[in-house]
Order: sequence, then C-alpha cells, then structure tokens
Amino acid sequence: QVQLVESGGGVVQAGGSMRLSCAASGRTFSDYAMGWFRQAPGKEREFVAAVSWSGGVTFYADSVKGRFSISRDNAKNTVYLQINSLKPEDTAVYYCAASKANNYYRGNYYNYDYWGQGTQVTVSS
Repeated sequence: QVQLVESGGGVVQAGGSMRLSCAASGRTFSDYAMGWFRQAPGKEREFVAAVSWSGGVTFYADSVKGRFSISRDNAKNTVYLQINSLKPEDTAVYYCAASKANNYYRGNYYNYDYWGQGTQVTVSS
C-alpha cells in the first residue's frame, strides 16, 4: 500500500502561482512513477502531468505545457506540481497518484494504483 496526501491548494487570483505537494508513505516511493490529475465540477478526471521513477522524464497534457512543472524528491518521498500563470479554467480538485505501469505516461487513470484524497485549487478572475 502507498498512502498519498496532497497539500498546497487554496484560492489564488488569475495569473498567480501555486505549488502543490504530495507526500507518500508506505512502500518504496522510487518504485512508482507519479502523476497529477484534476477534476473540475461536472467534468471527468483528466491527466495533468507525470514524472518517471527517477524524476528524469516528465510528461504534460497539452493544456498545461509551459505553465505546469512536475518534479519529485525521492529522498523526501514527495512529488510536486508547480503551477504558474493560473487561469480560471484551472479550477479543480487536484489529485496525485502512483503507478507501477510502464505506460504511466499515457495518463490513463486506470494505470495508477494509488490515489490521494485531492486538494482544491480555485482560481478567481
């Protein structure tokens, strides 16, 4: 089992920045690729970004490329999502997730084994 706890959400004005954190506990953190997903009200959960086991390779949804940055610190068992130039359409609950699948980078939620409870990000215009 892997337990994931997100933090860092809140309310921010459009154009602002925010850093989300996801702390992992349980099994060996570096055995898992990590991803961030988000779900806006009335919409399906969508892939945002993913990072490889070592942190050396990252993937992003087209909608967030250039504004979002995913990283991880395996010594701290933590994955981060830096969000810049926030837009009202970024408002959602953000979830981190852990995957052992080789195709984690495709961003399919069913390839992720463990999920956090989510943290709310609200962007005001």
